[in-house]
Amino acid sequence: MREIISIHVGQCGVQIGNACWELFCLEHGIQPDGLMPVDNQIGHNDDAFTTFFYETGAGKHVPRALFLDLEPTVIDEVRTGTYRQLFHPDQLLSAKEDSANCFSSGYHTIGKEVIDLCLDRIRKLADICSGLQGFFIYNSVGGGTGSGLGSLLLERLSVDYGKKSKLGFTIYPSPQISNIIVEPYNSVLSTHFMLEHNDVSVILDNEALYDICRRNLDIERPSYSNINRLIAQVISSLTASLRFDGSLNTDITEFQTNLVPYPRIHFMLSSYAPIVSAEKAYYEQLSVAEITSSSFEPANMMAKCDPRHGKYIACSLMYRGDVVPKDVNASIANIKSKKTIQFVDWCPTGFKVGINYQPPTVVPGGDIAKVMRAASMISNSTAIQEVFARLDNKFDLLYAKRAFVHWYVGQGMEEFGFTEARENLAALEKDYEEIGDFGDDWETEEEM
Repeated sequence: MREIISIHVGQCGVQIGNACWELFCLEHGIQPDGLMPVDNQIGHNDDAFTTFFYETGAGKHVPRALFLDLEPTVIDEVRTGTYRQLFHPDQLLSAKEDSANCFSSGYHTIGKEVIDLCLDRIRKLADICSGLQGFFIYNSVGGGTGSGLGSLLLERLSVDYGKKSKLGFTIYPSPQISNIIVEPYNSVLSTHFMLEHNDVSVILDNEALYDICRRNLDIERPSYSNINRLIAQVISSLTASLRFDGSLNTDITEFQTNLVPYPRIHFMLSSYAPIVSAEKAYYEQLSVAEITSSSFEPANMMAKCDPRHGKYIACSLMYRGDVVPKDVNASIANIKSKKTIQFVDWCPTGFKVGINYQPPTVVPGGDIAKVMRAASMISNSTAIQEVFARLDNKFDLLYAKRAFVHWYVGQGMEEFGFTEARENLAALEKDYEEIGDFGDDWETEEEM
């Protein structure tokens, strides 16, 4: 069996977790109390749900998840919400004092006090897995807990589970909207650790998601639950082949091998299609070719950067529902012929495909229409450097004046930590530039 343990860190991670587990329960027919009426054989290991859930002797299905926050209010919503009976009480960990949006207190002071307990709970979850595939880590890098405690956790997981894959679904700061002033500091310090300890990081951005909700779903004022349900669909498509039957199955490690050319170049763009409201879906054709080309639309990218400004290194397309390989091949040939979608010269094939027969599930009363087929794309593109360039610029403006630095130093951080992290990100930007220009350099050398 191939199990995945999900770790939700900080307010953002916990709220995305709510949307994800709601969707996973609906996909597998599990009720909010953890019971599954259609499952009459207890303890069978070949069940579809075992990737995300384990089954107790009493026939209850419990998520392989850990919710983690340094203050109780967000996790209390889970404790009192619809799915309160689904989670094991030990899997909901909250401390008394929050990290106050400061990376340093999440990493050095308050985070240090809870990390051993967290790792103990993760170890218990790992012990009941027969073939642990890896970890999904959900957090944001702008706040204190998601960035600070998230980085500390990644570091410790690398030590304890060095061989296991770690996939991060990370909310990065948006270009225009922000509710935290010290966001650039937290993000740069956190990315510094993610470069080292994460295997794949899928970058998401609230502003891009708001725009998709407004444009495609006609939601005037999107809330967090609207955008979290979109994120949940992408994560579900990623793991669909571990859980359901299909003609082309994709493993998480397989997916990593095909998308990450060099260990540092592991920051991914994601998109999902079709995102249509129920009123519009009736008028749309939604063929395989159509959903493939809309996955590549710059407006559908879930992070604010324009893939036309960079080159694609590799793409993973996960189809689900009524899809046959013949249509997929034709759609990909069509994509390759487009001038606007450029691949780097040194990666001639560039496409990894997964096909799964399970159509996408939608949350009752949600915004997205129920459709026959959908595609989710995770791509490695050099355009993602725009996100880092924006961050570095904001970081430099603050750090030039040493603004707010005393809060971080007061919580036990050295000041050279800032410059070290900033240099690491500058090197990352350089790496992306070089990768985009690889082929051009060789051509000029050959001509000489």
